[in-house]
Amino acid sequence: MTIDDFTVGVATEKHLTYVDEILKTIEDATKVRGTGIAKRNPEYVKQKMLEGKAIIAMHGEDFAGFCYIESWDHEEFVANSGLIVKPEYRGFGLAKTIKHAAFELSRKRFPNAKLFGLTTGLAVMKINTELGYKPVTFSELTADPVFWKGCSSCINFDVLTRNNYTRCLCTGMLYDPAEKPAAKPEARASHDKLLHLWMKISSMFHKKVS
Repeated sequence: MTIDDFTVGVATEKHLTYVDEILKTIEDATKVRGTGIAKRNPEYVKQKMLEGKAIIAMHGEDFAGFCYIESWDHEEFVANSGLIVKPEYRGFGLAKTIKHAAFELSRKRFPNAKLFGLTTGLAVMKINTELGYKPVTFSELTADPVFWKGCSSCINFDVLTRNNYTRCLCTGMLYDPAEKPAAKPEARASHDKLLHLWMKISSMFHKKVS
C-alpha cells in the first residue's frame, strides 16, 4: 500500500455517514496517547462537511483520515482541527497529505487569515513547520472565548486554567500570511533544530505542570 492508494479531498454530504466513526477514531487515539483533545459533537462535524470546511481521506469505501477547519475572531484566525488517521492506515504519509490539503483549503477560503493550531504531537509540529508555522505563545493566538471553551473537554484543561490560559501541555503554532514564505527544503535542517529546541523547552515545562 502507498499514498497513491488513498483519495484525499474536501468532504461532502456523501461523507456524513462516516462522522460517528471519525469521532470514535479520534477518541480512541486520545486514550492511547494519554493526551487531551477538545471533543466535538457529531452535528458540529457534519456541519463542517456541509460547509465544505473538512478534508477526508478514503481508501476505497473505507474512511482513512480526517481534518476540518474553523474560523475565529471574524475570520482573522483559522485553525485546522481534528486531524486523525485510522491506525491501519498510518505510516504511509497520509497525515501529512491531509494536513497539506487542509492548509490549502484554509488559504483558499480565508486568504488573509492567520492559521494556527494547538498540538502535543511532534509529527504534527514537523508538518506545521514545513508549511511555515512557527511556535508561538498563546497570547499570539485567537482571544475568542468560544475557541478556548472548546478546550474544556480536554483532560488537561485544568493545566490551562491554572495558568490563566497562557500555556498548557499543547504547543501553539502560527502561520501568518503577512510574513515571509516558509523556508525552502534546503533550509529545513535549521527548522528541525529550532523545533527540537522548542520541544525540549516544552518538555521541561510539562514536567513542571504535570
